[in-house]
Amino acid sequence: MNSETLTRTAQEIMADGKGILAADESTGTITKRLSSIDVESTEGNRQAYRNLLFTTEGVAQHISGVILYEETLYQAADDGTPFPKLLADQGIVPGIKVDKGAKPLALSGDEKITEGLDGLRERLADYAKAGARFAKWRAVIDIADDQPTDYCIDVNANALARYAALCQEADIVPIVEPEVLMDGGHDIAVCEAVTGRVLKAVFDALNTQQVMLEGMLLKPNMIIAGKKSARQADVDAVAEATLRCLKRYVPASVPGIVFLSGGQSDELATAHLDAMNKRGPHPWKLSFSYGRALQAPALAAWRGEPENVPAAQAAYLKRARNNGAAAAGRYESTMENVA
Repeated sequence: MNSETLTRTAQEIMADGKGILAADESTGTITKRLSSIDVESTEGNRQAYRNLLFTTEGVAQHISGVILYEETLYQAADDGTPFPKLLADQGIVPGIKVDKGAKPLALSGDEKITEGLDGLRERLADYAKAGARFAKWRAVIDIADDQPTDYCIDVNANALARYAALCQEADIVPIVEPEVLMDGGHDIAVCEAVTGRVLKAVFDALNTQQVMLEGMLLKPNMIIAGKKSARQADVDAVAEATLRCLKRYVPASVPGIVFLSGGQSDELATAHLDAMNKRGPHPWKLSFSYGRALQAPALAAWRGEPENVPAAQAAYLKRARNNGAAAAGRYESTMENVA
């Protein structure tokens, strides 16, 4: 493990006013997104869509890293440049999703465990050769009656820590993503309590497995009521609850926290991030690692038509610009009126 390399990469990703584009949708997920605009999910169409995003002029002012899916890591731009090199040449750090998805957790009802540790050491070596400098592993924790159990939290925390240790062994910065889902009817207080339990278990496991906290990033959910709850909190309440929870459980040695959008609308995810940064400074930098919240307007504008590429890139650039402003605590809602 090269601690200097890991620290430098983490700091590069957490550059001021920049964040991460999560373009790591599995084939199943990107198929659903393309189907929503009546575009067939062929390898060529998936390449064309990623090419649209990665060649957007000026986006490197707001995007510091891109998480790729394995297929995308080995694809190339229209001019033949491998996607990792295309990004690196713009000063954007290429990353890779390495987990194999959430599967049913044995003997635990409806709870999930993320798989993908088998063969990960060898895969990481291959990904590094292809240009990946950071990675991501997502665990999913659901809130329901009598859930999450300690069993579910602990096994997912241990898997996240083992993944992170293997990444650092390969000089790849791990993004640790323990996502508490917002699918239920729980209120914001329940989300905060469960997220606290999850973060405590995760950092206990990271420390046990000797992960260097200065060479990793955390990708958590914000503290938000379940989408089925009738009691939705406002932006200020979400910001206050999220910061309170993070300060209790996330060590100051972690260089950065990059939030997932978790089903929030594009503009609300931006507003929440901005509200937190306006309350700074904090022990760690706060930024974004958004997928749908960065891509949805671009996808809708593109619709698979080559002549729509400029409009789609403009839509993506706008969301990247506004989220970059939020990462610096300089976002204003009036920015949404600017093309």
